[in-house]
Formats: sequence, structure tokens, C-alpha cells
Amino acid sequence: MSTHDCSDSDMSSDEAEMPLIKFTGETFTPLLSGALFWPAENTLLVADLHLEKMSSFAMHGQLLPPYDTGATLALLPKDIKASGANRVICLGDSFHRDEGPRSLGEQNRQQLNNMIAEVELLWLSGNHDPSPHHLGGTCVNDIDFGNLFLCHEPDKKTHGQIAGHLHPSARIRINGRTTQRPCFVHDERLLIVPAYGVSTGTLNILSHPFEGLFDRNKLKVTMLGKKQLYPVATKYLI
Repeated sequence: MSTHDCSDSDMSSDEAEMPLIKFTGETFTPLLSGALFWPAENTLLVADLHLEKMSSFAMHGQLLPPYDTGATLALLPKDIKASGANRVICLGDSFHRDEGPRSLGEQNRQQLNNMIAEVELLWLSGNHDPSPHHLGGTCVNDIDFGNLFLCHEPDKKTHGQIAGHLHPSARIRINGRTTQRPCFVHDERLLIVPAYGVSTGTLNILSHPFEGLFDRNKLKVTMLGKKQLYPVATKYLI
């Protein structure tokens, strides 16, 4: 079966309305970039930036243009300005490798410095970048935040968990056409946000790594379109 990028016009006007995500009594605004804005806390949540991914490949002989770090860091100020957030929490795998912070170029360091001067920045550890660094902001393993638990890797037990790690995407069929796009996915216990980095891949939320994480009967999916976000009925998932 071929995969086709459906245009935003493939969705109905009702589906094209700006969605909100309601989770454990809190209301969140998903952004087209893959960030999740928490208005009550004026906080922007992002996961899996994978900064310095291309430079990591270069270290192993794959010479790819090393522009991913700058492009990803350029997205954050736009989302901060659009949302009005005064805090940013990075949910792990902010760097593609643990030594990534040491390979940042001066221009990318300045991008980070400019952001840190404007907002509170918290870095959660991930499986790619478990060690704390000294780039500014605060490095922690995870965060208990009211009735929410913010971390990198989701588990099958913790209630009120917001995580990243799995780079979720929804593969759907609508009007005889199929597409696969990054998505936010949650039930009543767990919310997983899409990868924010410009050089990251995705995993279908119906694939093996997601098994047992969600109650499929309570699953809610918000897909990133090209221009808008769409709530997707689970009957369209393939």
C-alpha cells in the first residue's frame, strides 16, 4: 500500500478546528511544530530535539549537511513568542549523543544563550543524553509537576505521565488515500508528544514499541498536518 501526503483539504472543516488536549484535568494546546503548550503553567513542552545528530553521523563517516541543530533551535523562539511561554521543558534526547553539548558551534550556543536569557529552561535526561551539561538552564532526570509526571521514556504504570522517546506518528486512511504524520497520542494515563527535532523519524502508534502503553478504547490522537492539526478518529488508523 502506498503512502500519500494528504492535503489539509482531505479533512472536514469540523476536523480542521484548532484542537485542545485535555489530560488529567489539565488543558494543553498542541502546536504544529510538535510542541505542547500548557497555558496554566505558561510552559512549553518539547521532546526529542536530537541536536547534533548530523554531526554525530559525520563522526562515523556519513557526511551530511550539519544544519539540523540550527534549524531546530530556530523553531523554539517562534513557539515561545507565539505561545507567550516563560518556561521550556525539554523531555529528553535533546542531544543525539551524550557528548553533543560539547560539539555545539558558537552560533548554536548563542541561539541557546539568547533563549535562556528569555525563559526558564529545564533539560530532562534521555537515553541518548543521560548526563547533565553546563549549557545553562537546569538539568534533571524527571519532574513531578502537580498531578503530572514529566519524563523521557514512558512506562506502563505511572498515571499522569507526559513523555517523548517514541516519536509517535499516525498512519491513516481517509477518502481512499493514506498518509503518515507525527502526532500527539494519549489516553487517561499517558500522553506522548511527537519528536521536535527537524532530523527525527517517526514510529506508527500501532507498532510494537507502543504495545501495552495505552488503553486502545480510550485512545485520542491529534495529528500534525501540513498547515493545521487534526483530531483523528481511531477507526482511521492503519
